[in-house]
Parts: sequence; structure tokens; C-alpha cells
Amino acid sequence: MSSTVDSPGGSLPRWLKPVNRLIIVLQRLGIAFFSFHLLSIAGRRSGRPRTTPVSPFAVDGVRYVMSFGHTEWVRNARVAGTGVLSRGRRKEPVALVELPPDERGAIARAFPSEVPHGVDFFVRLGIVEPPGDPDAFAAAAPHLAVFRIDRPPARRG
Repeated sequence: MSSTVDSPGGSLPRWLKPVNRLIIVLQRLGIAFFSFHLLSIAGRRSGRPRTTPVSPFAVDGVRYVMSFGHTEWVRNARVAGTGVLSRGRRKEPVALVELPPDERGAIARAFPSEVPHGVDFFVRLGIVEPPGDPDAFAAAAPHLAVFRIDRPPARRG
């Protein structure tokens, strides 16, 4: 949700924060739409959960989530390594494993077909070249953060 981003497109649009808040409120009321899920991750400084809308997608049966640049949720995910993915009222603890740069292209390539309503967002931010086809997403992969969504490690106790 933060407006901090380190990417070719620069800072995020002003409308993003209010739209994210609206999506979060609707999701928490049990209203799920498009492919939006909420991802809650402990803040790296505060430890308090920070929530942002994301659109998970699958490649060969494995789920991923992708972000443009190094946003606050990406920085938190790198530190925490886990979070809670929710859709409507269903919640699922998850492990978040960041892909190394050489593996991001193949996954980013699948985004336009898996999350077509998300393509325009990446193009408008200048992160992906028009028309936002699979090749454009693969070319932008070095500037994207891609996380594999796994089951969290079993708790010992």
C-alpha cells in the first residue's frame, strides 16, 4: 500500500492508496472480486500486520504473487518470509519465497494470461512496455519481485 517503489516507473499514482483501502474493506466484508486477495505480512520494523491487495496466479500448479519494484510489502516479505493470504473471509497462512532474478522471467511471462486485468496497471506505471504481452513481462522481470507461495513450515512444539 505504500507509495514507495524502486522501479523504472518511479512513484506510484495517488489513487492507488485509496483504491487499495477500498479493496481491503470490501474483502474483509466478504466481497471478493477479480483475482484480488489480501496479503498480510508483519512489518519489518513494527511487527504489526501490514495488508495489501495482490493477485496470485498459478504456473504449472504452483502459485505466485508479483510486485512492481521493491514496494513496502516486498521489503516486509523478504524479512518475514511468511504471511496470511485471504480472499473474502477465507484465510490461509503462507510462506513467501522470493525467486532469484534468473527464474523470474518465465513466471512473469505467464502473468498476462493469468491476470489479464492486471496488465494495464503494469503498463501504465511504465514498468512493462506496451502492449504488455508475455514477452514484455519477461523483459521487465529484472525490475519485478516474484514470490512463490508455499505452505508455511510445520510448527514444532
